Amino acid sequence: MMPDLAPLLARHRHQFAPVFDFSVASPQVARLDFTAANPRLAHPERLRDTLVFDELVRDLLAAQHATVGIGGYLENRVIYRRSPHFDAATEPRSLHLGVDVWVPAGTPVAAPLAGTVHSLADNNNFGDYGPTIILQHELEGTHFFSLYGHLTRTDLAGLAPGQLIAAGQLFCHVGPHPENGDWPPHLHLQLMADMQGRWGDFPGVAAPSERAYWASLCPDPMLVLT
Repeated sequence: MMPDLAPLLARHRHQFAPVFDFSVASPQVARLDFTAANPRLAHPERLRDTLVFDELVRDLLAAQHATVGIGGYLENRVIYRRSPHFDAATEPRSLHLGVDVWVPAGTPVAAPLAGTVHSLADNNNFGDYGPTIILQHELEGTHFFSLYGHLTRTDLAGLAPGQLIAAGQLFCHVGPHPENGDWPPHLHLQLMADMQGRWGDFPGVAAPSERAYWASLCPDPMLVLT
């Protein structure tokens, strides 16, 4: 039986360290909408060109007088039509299981709580995570995991499975395209109650019909963002 992480994380939220050197609640941070409701996404196939996609992100931020974009948890997105990586025989994957923080390449990322490196990999496919780091954590005897995707390749060289990571320790950076999976620079942060035997990778996008299952496995990462 999978642990119910949401109430556990809520109890400890006051203890978590900032992931970035700014608060996600600050005025410089704006929510970005990547669903079909956004009229700017009427032709998502244009976003196969990462430079076009990057310009869209910049325009969306400028329209809200923001410098950082955030959002996406359980958002049914049209942007995944840019890559065959999200196609499936029965139902395309479009339900986002993490939170994206759209910041410049090179932005440092810190661990919100102490843990160890579970695994790491360069998921080097168009539209994939690119360099990926997964940490394992423990609270009140419950083990769970956090995933950091779209990083820099140099981050992988300095880490190894089993390595200790302190709360607040800078351990990776937001990567540039194309090495970050060929996306506009951003961090994909995701929580998982169970790795299901996976190593260095975990689905970050699911079929919308499976929402209930994936929401129970992957709670809202905003619980650890401050």
